Amino acid sequence: MSEFKFEVCANSVESCLAAQRGGADRVELCMGIPEGGTTPSYGDILMARRLLDNIRLHVIIRPRGGDFLYSSLELEIMLKDLENARVLGADGVVFGCLTRNGEVDIPSMKILMDASQGMSVTFHRAFDVCRNPIEALEQIIDLGCDRILTSGQQATAELGIPLLRQLQQQAGNRVILMAGCGVNENNIAKIAAETGIHEFHFSARETVESGMIYRNENVSMGGTVRISEFERNVTTHARVEATIASLKRSLH
Repeated sequence: MSEFKFEVCANSVESCLAAQRGGADRVELCMGIPEGGTTPSYGDILMARRLLDNIRLHVIIRPRGGDFLYSSLELEIMLKDLENARVLGADGVVFGCLTRNGEVDIPSMKILMDASQGMSVTFHRAFDVCRNPIEALEQIIDLGCDRILTSGQQATAELGIPLLRQLQQQAGNRVILMAGCGVNENNIAKIAAETGIHEFHFSARETVESGMIYRNENVSMGGTVRISEFERNVTTHARVEATIASLKRSLH
């Protein structure tokens, strides 16, 4: 199993610890999961680094949800967050910038890459909304990124298998392709077998009911955007173990 790597998308320090217990190789710590992941707080990074003792910690650098077209102000914020992650001991950072035409924003990426020296860099799923993935792959390689997180430009990595296979063949050993989005214990072996990809990104979350006894369900903290505020999704070590074990079983 040493040839495979497993990264858990962790939405809290609690999820980070579950990922570690379940056998993950690293976590990508991020907040704002419904928006696709945003930069975690100082406290989250600090505590994750303090409590993770045998797996790597990568931190997403994304100042907001929405698109990946960043203003000069947002780029400055990303640089500050990146330096914060470095000071707190993150092993890697995760980011991606696009132009208004859906191409890799080379100037902005170079600024962030220069600031990331000494840390591993993953170009995140901004890749999945770029105009030309074949061209973008070459540009990301030229920038010096270590890996690309992608679902093959589909809603899930399983649906994206055809492009993932093509990208893996194109990349060779020049950059790591990491399949992510919808990867779980039921499809990880299929994705691995049909794409040749050896790194996987998944959340392995389960719903946890709130401990609140008194509940006023007439009020939404998001205003007109309504989500359940009396449950949350947390990575469990059992699902991490099950996902890794599913791939391991397929190899025998």
